[in-house]
Amino acid sequence: MQHNDVKPSRRTVLRYGALATVGAVALAGAGAPAAAGRTGSAGGLVTPAARPSVGSALLRAADRSVTFDRWVAEPFAMADVTLAPSVATRAQDQALHLARAYPVDRILAVFRRNAGLDTRGAAAPGGWEGFGHANERAWGPDDYPGRASTQTANLLRGHYGGHFLSMLALAYASTGDPVLKEKSDAVVDGLGEVQAALAATGRYSHPGFLAAYGEWQFSRLEEYAPYGEIWAPYYTCHKIMAGLVDAYRLTGSGQALEIAASMADWVDHRLSGLPAAQLERMWGIYIAGEYGGMNEVLADLAVHTGENAYAETARLFDLTSLVDACAQDQDTLDGKHANQHIPQFPGYLKLYDITGSERYRDATENFWGMVVPGRTYAHGGHGEGELFGPPGIVAGDIGARNAETCGTYNMLKLSRLLFFHTLDARYMEYYERALLNHVVGSKKDVESTTSPEVTYMYGVNPGTRREYGNTGTCCGGTGLENHVKYRDSVYFRAVDGGVLYVNLYLASTLDWPEEGFRVVQETQYPRVGSSVLTVDGDGPLDLRLRVPGWVRRGFRVRVNGAEQEIDAVPGTYVSVSRAWSRGDRVEIDMPMSVRAVPTPDNPRVQSIEHGPTVLLARSTSRSFLRLSLSTHLGLDGSLDAALTNLGDGYFRLGDLVLEPAWSGDDTQYHMYVERHEPRVAFAGLDSGVRNAARADGTSFLDVVWEAGGFSSRHEFLTTVQRTADDFVGAGLLSRRDAQRILVTAGRARLA
Repeated sequence: MQHNDVKPSRRTVLRYGALATVGAVALAGAGAPAAAGRTGSAGGLVTPAARPSVGSALLRAADRSVTFDRWVAEPFAMADVTLAPSVATRAQDQALHLARAYPVDRILAVFRRNAGLDTRGAAAPGGWEGFGHANERAWGPDDYPGRASTQTANLLRGHYGGHFLSMLALAYASTGDPVLKEKSDAVVDGLGEVQAALAATGRYSHPGFLAAYGEWQFSRLEEYAPYGEIWAPYYTCHKIMAGLVDAYRLTGSGQALEIAASMADWVDHRLSGLPAAQLERMWGIYIAGEYGGMNEVLADLAVHTGENAYAETARLFDLTSLVDACAQDQDTLDGKHANQHIPQFPGYLKLYDITGSERYRDATENFWGMVVPGRTYAHGGHGEGELFGPPGIVAGDIGARNAETCGTYNMLKLSRLLFFHTLDARYMEYYERALLNHVVGSKKDVESTTSPEVTYMYGVNPGTRREYGNTGTCCGGTGLENHVKYRDSVYFRAVDGGVLYVNLYLASTLDWPEEGFRVVQETQYPRVGSSVLTVDGDGPLDLRLRVPGWVRRGFRVRVNGAEQEIDAVPGTYVSVSRAWSRGDRVEIDMPMSVRAVPTPDNPRVQSIEHGPTVLLARSTSRSFLRLSLSTHLGLDGSLDAALTNLGDGYFRLGDLVLEPAWSGDDTQYHMYVERHEPRVAFAGLDSGVRNAARADGTSFLDVVWEAGGFSSRHEFLTTVQRTADDFVGAGLLSRRDAQRILVTAGRARLA
């Protein structure tokens, strides 16, 4: 692991982190103590007068993110990338407003109430993050209060505070805003105070215990209590620990690392003596056994503290039956709670990094392949009613509530880590789809000081509506983080140096002082299919440009006006390697088209997409919209001729308005339509012949267009001829009808 050649003691690491924090604050000129101005009439931080942001060099120096030895690519520090206005910054700026405005005392209120401390008049955030039952007390591990004294709705409380701390750390690392650093420090201080108060009672099994509820939930889980009696205690534990680790990693808070490490000691104290069979059964319990990414945060602690014992604690969270099945590429996901299991796999992959066990890596890669593309909806989400469906089923798994947003948050995290290991472009191909459509689109286009205004479910069923709001829910928690870290995956670099990966076409500036380069990306993507990179620096660099999988009309690259000879295969990266000079200009042209994309299990159910953007058909109908699409298809399979471009990502198709999935609009919509073509037609010409279908429902037109389009008119006519012959041979068409179809195809003017 980078910067970890000699593993220091935990005490040394913690002390170093604390000293670094002091130095960072002093250098930033933000010397006011974190507690100063902490409370006001609303029970939260009083926003201080605006001060200069901390510089990127200082933020970079404070960043303790780790690159593992087995990675071949790595991210840049958040401070190295600056975003210019784009579809993503709309959501980012709204989230930053909430981060700056929301009172810290409201986040800490549920923790303080549980520890018997003054809540300073602050209300709990609300929703799942409420105070709990009026009779609830600081119950210890053996104090099961009974159902009459608990309420399941608030037994997850504390998780939202962990996410909020992560948001503050990520936002500070991105912006250098000292207000965000002060708020992060205030949350850490408050959690430390609560942990100390809980320990002072002598009631709990270990002084590292920290939660916003009693320890009894953990004890009941060890006795296999179901969801409903308890919620998911280790899920909450993970969110708190992850927030603390982010505060250490991105703001330099040694106190945060110390609190997280003591929590890890408590976890090990509880679990290390339990038999493997008991742990296996616990982690397999529906929701109650959900533990988020406990194995990941413990693996991170092992790295940050130099204590390998935490990696062993992480392995106590192995769900061995799932790891073994995935390692052997046996798909057992049907019916499993999706977001209970997805977050385990970043932890398994990091355990591979630490232990070298190929079983963990094989399981992780195979698991990802079981979800993408065969269980993935058009916008990158997955799951019906929070559960995985059968493999290869998308249209058949559209139900009343699909695509839990925090599941996509975790799939993005997993995809990013897998790319660091493999450089496989499919991981970033999925990343773009899910980020632009599901994640950006999950943030309602509204500014709020009280609610994240993000989706729980970003549904895919006919006439659905995004489930915005979500203060205190799981997706509200991940939604706090989603929109302040868009910059973290625009660019990656090779671990060995000399290679820059351009993964996302978002307007941005990359500063790479180690290599002496600055790269400015100017683009209106995803509204248009072009981007310009200006290289400010001298010397050799291999620029790897991602060729999106949706590309149908070529991917051209010019350097200072000269066309580059590249083999631009959609779904790969192309290399532009040269000795660069200051001011060199790289122009990327990737013309977009509108196309209909069939689901893998039912070609008649299709999404309509413009380049990387999924288009949502506005309609209040609760049944699939039945549209005749094939008659409008161009030679390359595009629908451009049938649509009117309304600008800013919106289109019109007949009487339907199509909005981009990233819009943040609040409308009823259809992500999928049902292609309805009773007769065979091409380019508006109707053959008058019934669109015959095979026994499996695949129609004549499905077969003709299954490749998505044609490179030449000859290829189109040959395909129609071959399909007609096949259908005649199967007894599905008469020779006369086949001839009528061929004549119509010959007359059709496909653009």
